[in-house]
Amino acid sequence: MKPIFGYILTLVVTAMMVVSCSVVNTALKSGDPKYAYDQALMLYEKGKWDQASTLFEACRHIYMGSPREDSLSYYNARCKFKAHEWDVAATQLDEFRRKFGRSAFIEEAEGMYALCHYFMSPPPERDQTVTSQAIIAITEFLSRYPNSDNADEFEDMLEELSERLMKKSYMNAYTYYKIGRYKSAIVAFKNAIKQHPTSPHTEDMMYYMTVSAYRLASNSVESKQLDRYLAMLDNYYSFLAEYPESKRLKELERMAKDARNFIDKNRTTSEIED
Repeated sequence: MKPIFGYILTLVVTAMMVVSCSVVNTALKSGDPKYAYDQALMLYEKGKWDQASTLFEACRHIYMGSPREDSLSYYNARCKFKAHEWDVAATQLDEFRRKFGRSAFIEEAEGMYALCHYFMSPPPERDQTVTSQAIIAITEFLSRYPNSDNADEFEDMLEELSERLMKKSYMNAYTYYKIGRYKSAIVAFKNAIKQHPTSPHTEDMMYYMTVSAYRLASNSVESKQLDRYLAMLDNYYSFLAEYPESKRLKELERMAKDARNFIDKNRTTSEIED
C-alpha cells in the first residue's frame, strides 16, 4: 500500500509543479504586465515563492516609476525572505527601504531586513561580522518602531545576539591563553571585559587574565619579572574584590603568594645593593 501511496503522491507533486510552471510560462508569454502581476500575486498567496518571484522580476522594469513599483519590490523581496534566501532578501529589502521610505510597507520591510541578518548570524565559533550587523539593524528598527507588535521578540533577539558576541570575545581571548600567548591573552581578556561588562563569562575572564599574568611573569626574563608580578597582583586583587567567594581563590592565592615573595625578595636585594 505504501509504495502505491508514494507513487500517487509523486504524481500529485509533479502535477502541481507542472501547473505552477505553466502559470508562469503563460504569464510571461502573455505580454500583459497586469496579467503577469496578478498571476504573481496569486502564486504568492499560494506560497509559490520561486514562481511568484520570477513573475515579479519580469514585471519590475515595466512598473519602474509607477505607483505599483513599491508593492512589486516589496512582494518580490518577501518571496526571497519566505524562501529563506536571507542574503538576497536582505539586499533587496535594503534597496527597498532606501528607495521607498514613505511606503506603506516600510515597517514590515525594515523588520524583515533585521530578521534576515538575525537568521544569517553564525554560531560564536565563526566570524561575527553579520551578528554585529544584525544588532545594528534590530536596534535601528526598535528605535524607529518602539511600539511594534514584534518589539518584545526583537528585544529577545538582541539579547541573544549580544550574548553571542560576548561568547565570541571570550573564546578569542581564551584561545590565546590555551596556546600560551599570555601577553596577548591579557590584552584580549581586558578588552572583552571592557566591551562587554555584563558578560556571563566575566569571572572566567578575570580568572584567566590573572593566571596569564602570573605565567607571563614566571616565564619572563629577570629584568621584567618585578613589574609583571606587580601587574599580576593588581589582577588578583581585582578578582578578589569582585568574587570574594569564588572557588578559584585558593589557587590564585598561591600564585599571589609566589608573586609577593618574589617582590619582597627582590626589593630586599635591591635595598642591600643600595
